Amino acid sequence: MSTRVRAERDAAFTAFVEQASPSLLRTAWLLTGDHHAAHELVQAALVKTYVAWPRVRPEGALAYSRKILVNERTDSWRRRRGEVSVGEVPESTVAPPTTSEDRDLVVRLLAGLPDQQRRVVVLRYYTDLSEQAVADLLDISLGSVKSAASRGLAALRTQLTTTDGSTR
Repeated sequence: MSTRVRAERDAAFTAFVEQASPSLLRTAWLLTGDHHAAHELVQAALVKTYVAWPRVRPEGALAYSRKILVNERTDSWRRRRGEVSVGEVPESTVAPPTTSEDRDLVVRLLAGLPDQQRRVVVLRYYTDLSEQAVADLLDISLGSVKSAASRGLAALRTQLTTTDGSTR
């Protein structure tokens, strides 16, 4: 590969990283619940995306990286054998949260979901992907996406009700 071609490829990848990193980082943070783990997850996804960059179509680069991100999260979850650590157990009576407390509460609530429900809820409702796009991304059926989303939202509502004593 010539130096010019490599420089053009690297420039295109750099532009992609600058554009996609915030979105990937937010998704990773919601999937992991930890700032440092999210950064590591995004870094691993971007490394794999860079390796495959010559084969990645520009219009599908974000979806490709997001799929790698989700797969990396699944692999790391399997290596940890499904343990989910949280900083503190949520108290039963909570004052109305502030913005940063809202984010913290969302992460704690998501951490209480099984991994597939968590992935589906994050991809479906946070990244605003269609049910079919989530099914394709996770390599599961459309029905599995629908049931995981339904069960995940029901569990989040139940957790939220027990956390603050009322529904929002």
